[in-house]
Amino acid sequence: MTKYYLIPSLFLAFSSLVCAQDDSTSITLDQVIIKENRMEIPFSKSSRNINIIHKKALETTPARSLQEILSFTPGVDVRQRGIGGVQADIGIRGGSFEQTLMLVNGIKLSDPQTGHHMVNIPVPLSGIQRVDILKGPASRIYGQNAYAGAINIITELPETFQLQSGLYGGDFGMRGASFQLSLPVGKYRQSLAVSHDASDGHWYNSDYKVNNFFYEGGLSLNQFQELKTMLAYADRDFGANGFYTSAFPDQWESIQTTLASLSHTFEKGNSYILSRAYWRRNQDEFRLVRNDPAVFQNIHQTDVFALEINARQETGIGTLGMGIEGRKESIDSNNLGLRNRNLMGAFLEHRLEFSEKGDVRAGIYSNYYSEYGWKHFPGAELGYQINSWMRTYANFGVSFRIPTYTDLYYVGPTNIGNDALEPEKARNYEGGVKISKKGFNAELVYFNRHTNNLIEWTRPDADTAWQPQNFNEVVFQGIEAGFQYQFEASQHMVRLDEITMSYNYIAADLIEKEGQETQYSLNALKHQLIAGIRAEFRENIELTAKSRYIERMKLAPYFLLDIRMDVNRLKKVGFFAEISNMSNTDYIEAGTVQMPGRWARGGVNFTLK
Repeated sequence: MTKYYLIPSLFLAFSSLVCAQDDSTSITLDQVIIKENRMEIPFSKSSRNINIIHKKALETTPARSLQEILSFTPGVDVRQRGIGGVQADIGIRGGSFEQTLMLVNGIKLSDPQTGHHMVNIPVPLSGIQRVDILKGPASRIYGQNAYAGAINIITELPETFQLQSGLYGGDFGMRGASFQLSLPVGKYRQSLAVSHDASDGHWYNSDYKVNNFFYEGGLSLNQFQELKTMLAYADRDFGANGFYTSAFPDQWESIQTTLASLSHTFEKGNSYILSRAYWRRNQDEFRLVRNDPAVFQNIHQTDVFALEINARQETGIGTLGMGIEGRKESIDSNNLGLRNRNLMGAFLEHRLEFSEKGDVRAGIYSNYYSEYGWKHFPGAELGYQINSWMRTYANFGVSFRIPTYTDLYYVGPTNIGNDALEPEKARNYEGGVKISKKGFNAELVYFNRHTNNLIEWTRPDADTAWQPQNFNEVVFQGIEAGFQYQFEASQHMVRLDEITMSYNYIAADLIEKEGQETQYSLNALKHQLIAGIRAEFRENIELTAKSRYIERMKLAPYFLLDIRMDVNRLKKVGFFAEISNMSNTDYIEAGTVQMPGRWARGGVNFTLK
């Protein structure tokens, strides 16, 4: 058990180095605006449980991909199949990967084939400015599939020229390069980011290659209007040993994701209107035997076309938000067939403040799917500022998810779909307290999700294929507690920058039927303890250490410790080195993929401004 006390010991050691810092006072964090598609709300006035990952954390966290960075977020369960973010399932508060919605700048990355493709994010890590994680029901805000939460990846258009590039290498033949150019020209701002990541693999048939391309441009038409365009592409292929079954170790997959959008914003006085059109295509080829596609092969292509109009209006009695959307989803597959479905949706919500300390927000999202008719998702939030540094809040919401085409129609050696499935629906409740004072931020939250018709893959025995079924009634509930303390910069040679710690507990009353085994729901998080420190040495060395203790409901618990050092991170030439799984833990996150023991990576970054 000695290793479980390593992080608290590190805290004490670093604290002893800075305990004499009489001039080390806390700083006030910049006010962050949570940008949803209609509302913009200061983080301090949000009545939801939201985590924000800023640019500095994206750059200094010991991780190779956004998926790995998200694994250090309380209540977020990242189950990777290998390293480098090749494929990962992300659940929130005990929800499955199908119940989490990923977005880029408010654009939904939903894939009608399967949620396994939700994290095929065509944005290099270097191109991401911030990530907002909204935990709990988000259907009223983003529509269906934001069942247990939503993760919004945010990029920003540059105001000044900047050129960044980097190279890295590491164990398992890991290598990669990235390039990012910010090049504003007059009223036209633009940014280009490209990355390449590859590895020979940490065990048999686990090699991968991942290429990302991301371009964004914005033209100011006048002081009130702006046009924006976005074009992104991701190409990844990988050995998939243990990804979906251990019976076939030579599985292989190749996935290409394309995303294109065009948007127009109008903002004048108290009025704001966003009009947007986007297209997302995902191409997926899967082989049961890598070099022999004739044994078993799936080829899928999904297309999503969408139009959205979102608006808000500041009135004398608060802020009114409204929006409409239309989507067409289609798939062309040798396994799932040629299918399509249409969606229409309408949003309406209102937020007002009262008694100078309180605020309430309520609304509804009404959705029409061609297969399931109309569904309605109401929700409300209530917040009260007790004093300048303490806020309490409560909220309620209804969430909804329709089955994917894989849920309904898939036919394979180890999985069979069920075309009689009904959509999932849940009632969600949350209450919490936030504290923010002189660099110290803390939050305590209780949540409850009461689900009807939960979709779960089951089987009677190991010789039978998995098949999804509807469970009539399931309750997930839990608590989350965490704090963050940021120190003010000082002139001391050694100083702490930040300390974080969180604990998350989830309980589920889903009981396996006698003679039935479940695949996902009872593998959800049960206990999650995350701790981290970031320290600075002189003016140019940063050290970040992060640890996780993870216990899922049916899997053995494990402890991980990762460390990273950055030298001259903000200079023209910078270096980094990191060690993952310093504890050399033997563990599995998803499927039957054995994750690697202790391994290292290092690289160099260049910046020109």
